[in-house]
Amino acid sequence: MRIVLAPDKFKGCLSAAEVCAAMTIGLRAADPQVQIDECPMADGGEGTVAAMLAACGGKLLSRTVTGPLPEMKVDAQFAMLADGQTAVIEMSAASGLALLPLQDRNPLFTTTFGTGELLNAAIDAGAKQIILGIGGSATIDAGIGCAQATGHTIILEDGETVSPTEPLVGADVARVIMVKRHRGEKTDGIRITVACDVNNPLYGPHGAAAIFGPQKGATPSQVQQLDATLAKLAERTGHADLANHPGAGAAGGLGFGMMAFFGATLQRGAELMIETTKLRERLTGADLCITGEGRLDDSTAHGKTIAAVAKLCQELNVPCIAIAGEVAANSIPGLLAAFSIKGDAMSLEESCASAKTLIADTATKIFGRFIAPRRDH
Repeated sequence: MRIVLAPDKFKGCLSAAEVCAAMTIGLRAADPQVQIDECPMADGGEGTVAAMLAACGGKLLSRTVTGPLPEMKVDAQFAMLADGQTAVIEMSAASGLALLPLQDRNPLFTTTFGTGELLNAAIDAGAKQIILGIGGSATIDAGIGCAQATGHTIILEDGETVSPTEPLVGADVARVIMVKRHRGEKTDGIRITVACDVNNPLYGPHGAAAIFGPQKGATPSQVQQLDATLAKLAERTGHADLANHPGAGAAGGLGFGMMAFFGATLQRGAELMIETTKLRERLTGADLCITGEGRLDDSTAHGKTIAAVAKLCQELNVPCIAIAGEVAANSIPGLLAAFSIKGDAMSLEESCASAKTLIADTATKIFGRFIAPRRDH
């Protein structure tokens, strides 16, 4: 019997690797001889670096880079996978909202410059291809700070060339008339794939400023200002066609900037994770897959890890079962069953505190219900 474990993190509780470890304890309690392949998953947001490392092997590297504010310095980590050519970066490690206290959150004054510095660091470490997760940003600068840090030429309205050492921020987007990438630049020839789990366009009622601006500290008037400048940037730089591409508005327009200024490809985070970890090959011939995440609800079906894993299992005719902190959805295509670790009388805090034990116990029960009868016959 061979079981593949492919859960996402339980946000705020356990990493994907820790969820795998708890599942393994439960399965081994049921059968010490069962074959288990642990493949931690992620959807491109927080935890992507850790999940990729746990699933693929490699090393964690740290660099001091510019934070979300130009005057900030932060120690940010990224992964070099075992192939020695693939780097995995979370933009939130350098330009994330969680790095700022509430009083400092204002997307007019934040920058993706540090994310560009992480791209440079990854290339210096030998990366030929980069996977960039763009969840959790503090920014709405459409990636101009990132482009600036990697050596792009940026021209402002007055014809002034931007200094390479003074990070551009959200308020500067209104003045940008050209962003040009050069042959021989650090990122030239580097394949960049962006892990993105939202479909928002760059601007408009569902764009970066309107939907995500308030949570980043923007006032209603600032939302209008930023939305107008994002539209102007797309026109001025000759990339209006990309503004409506699904995901262009992700991370304050960094999705747009990575496509327009770096030639990057946007891909659903869970699908990218499946591809990078070779989950399809690992699932082939498996007797069962157990996936999971903190909460299984109606949003799960829209590109989240459980939905992506279940769909793949359905294609491969592998039974797929989910373990979640809470289950609040009727059905997910390809999912045979879903189990919540949270009892009816248990608080969220209690279930999180005992999550490892609860996940292990649930995995033991799953083995007894779905694997043992097949093995005995």
